[in-house]
Amino acid sequence: MEGFDAEGAAGAVAGALRAAGTAYRAAQEKRYLKSELEFFGVTVPETRRVVKAAVRGYPGLDEAGMVAWAVALWREPVHERRMATVEILTLAAPRLAAGNLATVERLVRESGTWALVDGLAVSVAGEIALRDPRSWPVIDGWAADADFWVRRSALLALLPGIRAGQPDLPRFTRYAEPMLAEREFFIRKAIGWVLREISKRDPDWVATWTRRHLPEMSGVTFREAVRRLPAAEAARLAASR
Repeated sequence: MEGFDAEGAAGAVAGALRAAGTAYRAAQEKRYLKSELEFFGVTVPETRRVVKAAVRGYPGLDEAGMVAWAVALWREPVHERRMATVEILTLAAPRLAAGNLATVERLVRESGTWALVDGLAVSVAGEIALRDPRSWPVIDGWAADADFWVRRSALLALLPGIRAGQPDLPRFTRYAEPMLAEREFFIRKAIGWVLREISKRDPDWVATWTRRHLPEMSGVTFREAVRRLPAAEAARLAASR
């Protein structure tokens, strides 16, 4: 949209979010997330409502404008502003492409919390990759990155394909096997989360994969992996640990 003021639009969203917050919730959320960011104290549903209402005010806004708006919101170190960034990019994701992953990656690196990373990984990067196969070489690189939040994002970017009935099982194995020995909780949890999602459609594959990797698998990963398996199969796997 010609003449779109991304900074002004970001300021308007931030003002609406600040008005919707409470000091009590801000203190609670800051403590829960152990974050150095400022908090307005807005619930996630209310943040989404504010963002959706704001986006409806720009019906002709193109993807470049949406990304510029999202980046403008991110610049200030305020949790809800950054949550609004994730929500705007989520709404824009059906129109984004592999070229936008550089921006997503930068935001992941600057996030420092699952509360921001997971939405960027699943609802933005994963949705882009589901439509644009040029995304996968980029995400393949994330899987070997030194930053564990970036590695987690590679794993979680597989979820939209799994949920759409298009699981990339060889790619999951390539990503997950080198990470099984990691001690980082958020990596262990992510491997298990992806296995749990696969098991909803293909429990036999997950049971076989889990059995093959039992010696390397952490308790966190194992518990997530077997959560949706038939009880008898989960019990057999547990007995083999």
